[in-house]
Amino acid sequence: MMNWWMRYRMQLNQGIDHVLYSAVEFVVKSLYASGRTMIFGWGSIKLIFKKPYRFEEIIRHMEFIGNKSILIICLTGGFTGLALSYQIFLGFQLVNATNLVGPTVALGITRELGPVLTGLIVAARAGGAMAARLGTMRVSEQIDALEVMGIDPRQYLVAPRIIAAVITMPLLCAVFDFIAMMGASFLCIKVLGLDEAVFWDKIAQWIEPADINQGMFKAGFFGLTFAIICTYKGFNASGGAKGVGEATNEGVVNSMVLVIVTNYFLTNLIRLFFVVTGMKA
Repeated sequence: MMNWWMRYRMQLNQGIDHVLYSAVEFVVKSLYASGRTMIFGWGSIKLIFKKPYRFEEIIRHMEFIGNKSILIICLTGGFTGLALSYQIFLGFQLVNATNLVGPTVALGITRELGPVLTGLIVAARAGGAMAARLGTMRVSEQIDALEVMGIDPRQYLVAPRIIAAVITMPLLCAVFDFIAMMGASFLCIKVLGLDEAVFWDKIAQWIEPADINQGMFKAGFFGLTFAIICTYKGFNASGGAKGVGEATNEGVVNSMVLVIVTNYFLTNLIRLFFVVTGMKA
């Protein structure tokens, strides 16, 4: 009996040691990869201000990230506004406070849902395309060919994509907010029978430009985040078609997770900024 217990304790300790070692290894690898990604992103951003300027490439990528995402942003925004307003209406109906449905929906969309869902959607669509495109160019040696021709591949391929994402994301967020509020107003006024004047008056009373600006700032930051991660993964892909697929998958997954995680910290930093400066949030 004692020998069995000793063997059990030894196996248990070995299992715990293995779990701890795996956890530490995961944290170290994650920190290392994060550091390399940040260095890659910072170096690429600095190349934006170096001649020759790639204005044509920036406009082309803005068209790809922005115009090609309008349809899915409108579709998602419309149904988000419908679903959110209906659930809030059901909750406020219990306490006879349905007049507050409008400002509550507007705050939730402009501050949180607008930038976060826009970031997730565009990271999946445009970010995945960035990683796949650059990964294909890497494994087919097109990036090496650019270096041979004396063209900085990061300035030509990476920097325009990053700046295009930063510029385009706040605009897409604005479209999302507008469509979501139109969907919410349609449901609340035309379907649920709320007073139209009260609905919009309450929104005008409670919503400040700072609320919209918070969402715009978050969207721009999310654009910077997924553009750096996805271009880094694609730019450093290896191993043929399998490597391109893995780089695309890692870029999209990491971007979407980081959008959700950083949203929490950005919300608190913005709130702290308003508290320190004494401005109304």
